[in-house]
Amino acid sequence: MLEDSRAPVLLTQRRLADRLPAHHAAVVYLDDLDRHDPAQNLEGGAGLDDLAYVIFTSGSTGKPKGALITHRNVVRLMRATEHWFGFNERDTWTLFHSYAFDFSVWELWGPLFYGGRLVVVPFMVSRNPREFHRLLSRENVTVLNQTPSAFRQLIRAEEENGPLPLALRYVIFGGEALEMRGLKPWFDRHGDREPVLVNMYGITETTVHVTYRPLGANDLDSGSVIGEPLPDLRIHILDPRRNPVPVGVPGEMYVGGAGLARGYLHRDELTRERFITKDQTRLYRTGDIARFLPDGDIEYLGRCDDQVKIRGFRIELGEIESVLCRHPSVREACVMAREDTPGEKRLAAYLVARGTAPTVAELREHLLLTLPDYMVPAAFVFLDRFPLTDNGKTDRRALPAPGSGRADLGNDYAPPVTDAEDRLCAIWEKVLKIERVGIHDHFFEIGGDSILGIQVVAKARQE
Repeated sequence: MLEDSRAPVLLTQRRLADRLPAHHAAVVYLDDLDRHDPAQNLEGGAGLDDLAYVIFTSGSTGKPKGALITHRNVVRLMRATEHWFGFNERDTWTLFHSYAFDFSVWELWGPLFYGGRLVVVPFMVSRNPREFHRLLSRENVTVLNQTPSAFRQLIRAEEENGPLPLALRYVIFGGEALEMRGLKPWFDRHGDREPVLVNMYGITETTVHVTYRPLGANDLDSGSVIGEPLPDLRIHILDPRRNPVPVGVPGEMYVGGAGLARGYLHRDELTRERFITKDQTRLYRTGDIARFLPDGDIEYLGRCDDQVKIRGFRIELGEIESVLCRHPSVREACVMAREDTPGEKRLAAYLVARGTAPTVAELREHLLLTLPDYMVPAAFVFLDRFPLTDNGKTDRRALPAPGSGRADLGNDYAPPVTDAEDRLCAIWEKVLKIERVGIHDHFFEIGGDSILGIQVVAKARQE
């Protein structure tokens, strides 16, 4: 064990030692690791209160924040939920999500903890719902974890593939708010007993999952109900003065208990701001609005700040605005999540130019230098000025819906020539809701994303 965990470490083989340049790193020879007695376990050296991982989430200042999660946090997550699920060594799980998304912690540690089997889903299969549906059948997957957006695509894929034998015991939702009506086609085909569908509200800073709520066909007309907290967690719904609100009254959710992160990596001030102490109890301030229902259930209502969740990714709109305003041709920027089509939440950027307006391609290139692709808006709208409220703030409700004409694309139109081009352009126009798609248009620059790409591929196959 190295005395200073921050010291540089070099992994190599002894036969390469004389070829190394000058350095100050501690050298670990992989050859020596291979020589241990196979009957003896290697000394791990990690304790329950040591860090297991750091996952970064978006930050409003343009600086991502890393949540510090310990081994104890993850172990107690499994212990606290096992009485509901009864996971065992016969279960097969999928690693569907990126390991940069904390849903993957549940997907990875679940089979490791219970001795089950893990199927690592190839990236291209995860982006092709029909192939993923076939994988679920072929691999006899019993535990499926999905964001609601991904599961809606899987429902459509099942309709296209036709019935395939499935071994699913549980479908567990997380990552974003669940719109209940979207589950009706699934319940119509499968009922609500096999598999059991479970909604689990969660936050990175509280170790993946906070609540548990099994779903049934009688929930289709409900709001986004998230159920009860895990046994070792507590949920408090408080008003702006941090006093409890009555049943039925919205307030901000605070979470306390065993799952809370240590705080944020090298962000002491932010840690003190989000991890507070009330009545000698440490709580995490979620920024989510909810209310208690008369039956004790909790209904999720949305955010109280500029943070949104799209396809499972937590996004601070202020971070995107900050990067846009660094472009020399952008004077002002405002980003919002729009849901002009029910169930399809997308980012739209509104800008006031400084002189000549930059093209969409230039803005995308500028954003991708700093941000991941899921934080790049699907639409860019230039305005002469932003509408204001009576208090002089940007009136987000008055911002217009992104247009569907060629003028909004910022590039020249090149019409389709062949029959195949004509049919593909028609598919793009229908999916993207854009007039006159041309053969030189870039799918992601004119509003496409990975979810819409799945629809394009499916429709193209049908053609």
